[in-house]
Amino acid sequence: MQKITSTYASLPDHFYARVTPEGAPAPRLLAWNAELAAALGLDSLQEDAARLANWFSGNQLLPGSEPLALAYAGHQFGNFVPQLGDGRALLLGELDLDGRRVDVQLKGSGQTPFSRRGDGKAAIGPVIREYLVSEAMHRLGVPTTRSLAAVATGEWVLREERLPGAVLTRVASSHIRVGTFEYLAARRDREGLQALADFAIARHYPEAAGQERPLVALFAAVVEAQAQLVAHWMDIGFIHGVMNTDNMAISGETIDYGPCAFMDEFDYQQVFSSIDRLGRYAYGRQAPIAHWNLARLAECLMLLGDPQALFEEQLARFQELFERHYLERMGRKLGLQQVQEDDDELVSEWLQYLQDHELDYT
Repeated sequence: MQKITSTYASLPDHFYARVTPEGAPAPRLLAWNAELAAALGLDSLQEDAARLANWFSGNQLLPGSEPLALAYAGHQFGNFVPQLGDGRALLLGELDLDGRRVDVQLKGSGQTPFSRRGDGKAAIGPVIREYLVSEAMHRLGVPTTRSLAAVATGEWVLREERLPGAVLTRVASSHIRVGTFEYLAARRDREGLQALADFAIARHYPEAAGQERPLVALFAAVVEAQAQLVAHWMDIGFIHGVMNTDNMAISGETIDYGPCAFMDEFDYQQVFSSIDRLGRYAYGRQAPIAHWNLARLAECLMLLGDPQALFEEQLARFQELFERHYLERMGRKLGLQQVQEDDDELVSEWLQYLQDHELDYT
């Protein structure tokens, strides 16, 4: 078994809060992702379900773990909230996966300083949903966080009714969000912004470090990653549901599976959040919202001194990149042997036909 480490803990203290998981009275392993565990070097543990349940409920810490609740801000439905943070999640640390560092995080392990009067717990339904949907997305080839374990806690959590509690163990390239940059930018913490940007470059886009303007190169790489990601969502009919800036990972992975769904009957205006009454995060709005979120990231990075025009130039590339990736994917979906620029009309007319006749997308 490889030892867990925590490079994020080397960043300044105001980036996170150190928190001990609350634990569970009667943990029971519900699901264990043996394939992912083997890739993480944890396959030797799978014969001991009781130990897994204790580790991945928060009852016992993995050797080397330094649990952290990460601080971030975010634009939620367009409104800026200067402090959000992990209200029910704890970063245990990092492991090696195929030669790269990945985060291991508990979700539903109890209160943190960012809980905002919440209990910090998770109900079993959302835990199982995220486990299934994130692994489905992985199998579909979509960049995504993944699920390692689901553990029933043996306690009840109170929502509109009493529900059985559970904890999800999530694996991600990192949990750095657009909102993480916004948290520091809102405080005009330029030193912290630079430290976070350097960390993000080293973790995700090391090629940017050698460029004349590393921050602009970082931003350009995030623009490309998000254009590819949203094009893939649109291709498979995935609707994220809540594309707040605190739910956009700069790694280009899908993160935070709350009110999300896969399209059945095709509708550009389809939403999957009960509070999204104006359709801000509808299926057909996902690319424009990604562009909007990227503009918020650019505003943060511009505080470090690079000219605004350079970031605007990279941001302007998003639509072209998205359309190219989207057309390539939709062309393959329609079985075209060679995708050409004017095939966008074919794609648009086909989707309009589906919507007009209320047909199933898949």
